[in-house]
Amino acid sequence: MRDNGSPTQSVAGLYAGITAYFIWGIFPIYFKLTETISATEILSHRVLWSVPFGLLILLFRRQLKDVADAFKHPKKIGLLIIASISLAANWGVYIWAVQQDQIFQGSLGYYMNPLIYVLVGVVFFKEQLSKWQGVSVVLALLGVTVLTLYGGQFPAIALFLAVSFTIYGVVRKSVDIGAMPGLFIETILLLLPALAYVYWLNQNGQFDFPNASQDMQGLLMLAGPITVLPLLAFAFAARRLSLTMLGFLQYIGPTLQFMCGLYYGETFTKAHAVCFCLIWTAVAVFMWDAWRQSKKLAPA
Repeated sequence: MRDNGSPTQSVAGLYAGITAYFIWGIFPIYFKLTETISATEILSHRVLWSVPFGLLILLFRRQLKDVADAFKHPKKIGLLIIASISLAANWGVYIWAVQQDQIFQGSLGYYMNPLIYVLVGVVFFKEQLSKWQGVSVVLALLGVTVLTLYGGQFPAIALFLAVSFTIYGVVRKSVDIGAMPGLFIETILLLLPALAYVYWLNQNGQFDFPNASQDMQGLLMLAGPITVLPLLAFAFAARRLSLTMLGFLQYIGPTLQFMCGLYYGETFTKAHAVCFCLIWTAVAVFMWDAWRQSKKLAPA
């Protein structure tokens, strides 16, 4: 379900989507800076510090009532539980992938993700593709196929990331709740498991936060804002854009991640080069078609 399809809403959704994917695109830098901390502890910090930061935003926007109202609807909370589990799984695997020098795998996963969005949009939401949009989907699929078949390894990480974030996006799109209240509920649902895990780490002498440098502690606390802000922007965009448009905007994120992989010295193969060229050709075709359609609809 989308909010009203007015041009103002669509433009706002477009800017929000670009912002979300840009921040996600440079996430490898953050996870490289914090790679001395285990992936699971970083995941816990993302949840723990997101709760107070999210609460401040809710207080500022006077949306606490929306959170309280949501808990009166079991079906809504059930969907948000599914969304939160999908989100946590996606976060954890991606953090681990970056720490294991698998940024290209992560990038591939988020390149695959828009293809799955398009598939869901066409099959389940009856969204229509124009001829040129169809061409762009085929080009993107070819790019992903080349990297999958000739990249030298089965893309298990990539497939997991693509599927888990698609589940999150589709479920989040279907829940009738504002962007920030919904996100806050998701982090609240993850809070108890995160606290339990941190307690277990501390009891076993494996909790790194207390003994980390002040700079590292600051970076870990920053996990809250850098988690909430792009997710808030994404949730805002998801309710204002079609799954097809939302899916193609996502190419911003994996392209920046891909560049981070090059910066950190991961191997760049011929398969990566072919995939990169095909996918950006697909994006160019898609955007050209969107521009062409908008010119037809514009008043004379």
